[in-house]
Amino acid sequence: MNPSGPAATGSPKKFNVLAHFKYEHLVAGVSGGVASTIILHPLDLIKIRFAVNDGRTATVPQYRGLGSAFTTIFRQEGFRGLYKGVTPNVWGSGSSWGLYFMFYNTIKTFIQGGNTTMPLGPAMHMLAAAESGALTLLLTNPIWVVKTRLCLQCDSSASAEYRGMVHALSQIYKEEGVRGLYRGFVPGMLGVSHGAIQFMTYEEMKNAYNEYRKLPIDTKLATTEYLAFAAVSKLIAAAATYPYQVVRARLQDHHHRYSGTWDCIKQTWRFEGLKGFYKGLQPNLTRVIPACMITFLVYENVSHYMLAKRKSAEGQTQAIKKDN
Repeated sequence: MNPSGPAATGSPKKFNVLAHFKYEHLVAGVSGGVASTIILHPLDLIKIRFAVNDGRTATVPQYRGLGSAFTTIFRQEGFRGLYKGVTPNVWGSGSSWGLYFMFYNTIKTFIQGGNTTMPLGPAMHMLAAAESGALTLLLTNPIWVVKTRLCLQCDSSASAEYRGMVHALSQIYKEEGVRGLYRGFVPGMLGVSHGAIQFMTYEEMKNAYNEYRKLPIDTKLATTEYLAFAAVSKLIAAAATYPYQVVRARLQDHHHRYSGTWDCIKQTWRFEGLKGFYKGLQPNLTRVIPACMITFLVYENVSHYMLAKRKSAEGQTQAIKKDN
């Protein structure tokens, strides 16, 4: 793929990234993110509690496994306990997926010069995904800090430290400043590789499948095909990048302090070994693979529907102009 290819056509639109922006990708991404979050939030909460449990912090509950965590939380905190942190999670997931898909498709279409049937190759897919991930994280990191704090708030009484999303945002800013809202940002940036690997794998599988069927690469697939490609791409990305999520969650937790990312890595290795970097992997995979399948399936169907309507409306407009 030659990135300079589009420029050779001489079309000014192809030099402008914003010219390739389509709000449909934002709406479709938000829809997918919100749907998967509402369904699977309890597993995300359990994953976070496992991830920050270093065995040395008394304020973090000890669970024997996934089933034990579910029953303990339900017994001690009620059904609402399973949905602690759901508000910032819905905001975070919805906005993150919406922004990610919007940035990714805008950048990708810009590289393609507006020709969505042109294959990019693994390197360009990874580049577009990495840039999208960095921009998304910059805008949404404060929401993820709040979500982590609320998920780790195990006190179900009125004495709980944070009363909700807005209160948590204001308290963190008041007590810790902007720096507090961007805890975990450095490992989060390292985690941009997760999205890059996932999107590259997903796109390459879709493209290869459509090319095998001798169809344009942007051809709509069947539900089972989207689900299969989403699951495989997520499994590969999760297995490769999970340790950064543990480090990020621990930096965002306020029950104990680390001086920075490297200090967190050293302490985790010293007290827990390699196993410490994979705490919560089982509930994480149990959550993220179905979440990814739901998100991508909803996104693909909503975006194809909305883009088809846009194309139809543009066609009608062109026909009216011709008649006039």
